[in-house]
Parts: sequence; structure tokens; C-alpha cells
Amino acid sequence: MADTVEFETWQAICEGKARYCRALDSKDWAQFGNLFTEDFVLDVSDGTDLSPINGRGEAVARIRSSIEHAVTVHQVHSPEMGRNGDSIDVIWAMQDRVIWGADRPSLVGYGHYHERWVKQGTQWKIAALKLSRLHLDIIPPTGEEN
Repeated sequence: MADTVEFETWQAICEGKARYCRALDSKDWAQFGNLFTEDFVLDVSDGTDLSPINGRGEAVARIRSSIEHAVTVHQVHSPEMGRNGDSIDVIWAMQDRVIWGADRPSLVGYGHYHERWVKQGTQWKIAALKLSRLHLDIIPPTGEEN
């Protein structure tokens, strides 16, 4: 069983995840990338044919190429945290909305982020993230620009 997490650490990680959502949705790629360790591992293989990605630069580039021209809204809720040695394991309930444009289907997704956070200097950073989806609502293209 993981040890409990002190309030200051809990708060810092919650603020870090809030920056994650804001930077991702506002397409602030520099701030977004700064939230990860250099050896960050991204795993979005659940329900896809994508392999896990190793390395912050490659992961940010892949995410950016996927959603740079989409309107996105990411929300996270109810973090479950536990210390595991020098790292913090976190599970976030999540919902995302991705709208690529009138000519492509959009989606609303529900699931969980499973993360490992580590402290580098004075900052907590995400070292690993696995997305597990519970449900996807696929919305047909409208054919009309909003």
C-alpha cells in the first residue's frame, strides 16, 4: 500500500495537472513540455494501435501533431495519490472533448490518467502517463464551420 501524500505535495501536483490541462488546451507547447521529465513515457495504447512513446520531445511532438488544429477541452477530477518511494502515483478521473473541424468526427472521452510524478529540483514533473478510456462518444461531422 502506498504511503499518504502530504498536503503541500498534493497541492503542487494538483496545480501541475491544472497547468497540464490549460497548456494543452491553449496549445502552449513550451509550458506543456516543461511539465514532463526528459525521459517521460506516454502510453495511449488503450483502444488504439499506437505504441508507447519514450521521451518528452517525441511525446509532445506526437500530441501536438494530433491536436494542434483541434479545439480541445480537458478536465480532470478526484485525484487519488499515494507515495511510492521517491515518486507519487496518481489516478485522475478525466473527460476530454476534441473537435477537429466540420469535416471530421469529434469526440467526448471518459476515463482515467494513471501517472507517476517525480520531484526534480523544486518542481514535480510527470515521468509517466497512461490513458485508459472507459467510453468514447463519437460525434459525426456537421459539414458546417462553427
